[in-house]
Amino acid sequence: MDLYRGMNAEELEYQYELRSKEADFDAVVARWLKRGAALRDSRDVAIDLAYGSGERETLDLFRAAAGGPLLVYIHGGYWQRGDKNMYSFVAEAFLDAGVNVAVINYTLTPACRIGDIAPQVRRCIAWLWHNSQDLGFDRERLSVMGHSAGGHMTAMMMATDWPAFDSALPVDLVRSALPISGIFELEPLVHTSINAGPRMDVAEARRESPLFMKMHSNAPQLVIAGGNETPEFTRQSDAYCDRFRTERRAMERYDVPGENHFGELDRLAESTSEVFSRSLKLVDR
Repeated sequence: MDLYRGMNAEELEYQYELRSKEADFDAVVARWLKRGAALRDSRDVAIDLAYGSGERETLDLFRAAAGGPLLVYIHGGYWQRGDKNMYSFVAEAFLDAGVNVAVINYTLTPACRIGDIAPQVRRCIAWLWHNSQDLGFDRERLSVMGHSAGGHMTAMMMATDWPAFDSALPVDLVRSALPISGIFELEPLVHTSINAGPRMDVAEARRESPLFMKMHSNAPQLVIAGGNETPEFTRQSDAYCDRFRTERRAMERYDVPGENHFGELDRLAESTSEVFSRSLKLVDR
């Protein structure tokens, strides 16, 4: 049965359910957790700062240089799993380059609707901006990065009218964005096992798809995907760039050679990699 772009449920499952394609996903997670724990033990980091009243409305702030830029990292997990501790390791190379990094948590589905998450992330970014002096970073150089579902949230931040959200905030609050293998159109997920947490219908999926929203920011974006992603993830990143690229808004596309949905993060965490070099150039400008 044709459900989306000529694909049936089995084909959509293949395109979007990725953990089963990783030879040993548990080993990948264990490696990330071990590296992240070592980083938290060895660096200047404020753990579990509360940006809201919710149990998961917390962040870890890794400090690199007083007055330096800030990168906000939003983890993935299809809005239903994942935790900031799993992704601390992403901060290391940025810290070594003088970039402060905030790795954030947010409420997961099904404890909330998917539409409840973007307002939490907005509150987090607004909280960081308002408290930048005490926290020790330059709020004029605040960038957002996210992977997979976090890439979706990164795009949602670029579709945010910040002065409408908080009259004290500038239109260009986010100075650059780096969505990594983001989900910009959610409808295909409705027909997969991934929807067990979000429980979206087609109408909600379209409503929460940044591909169909107005982009309120002209800040430059680096849209990253793995060179060995499934075709749908490549298409999503391409479609997002094509939709929003203008003469005033730079939308750069980069595929990490030979890497899948998870390996691209390992490369991002390497200070000698091309994907890190491109990311740092955008964040530290």
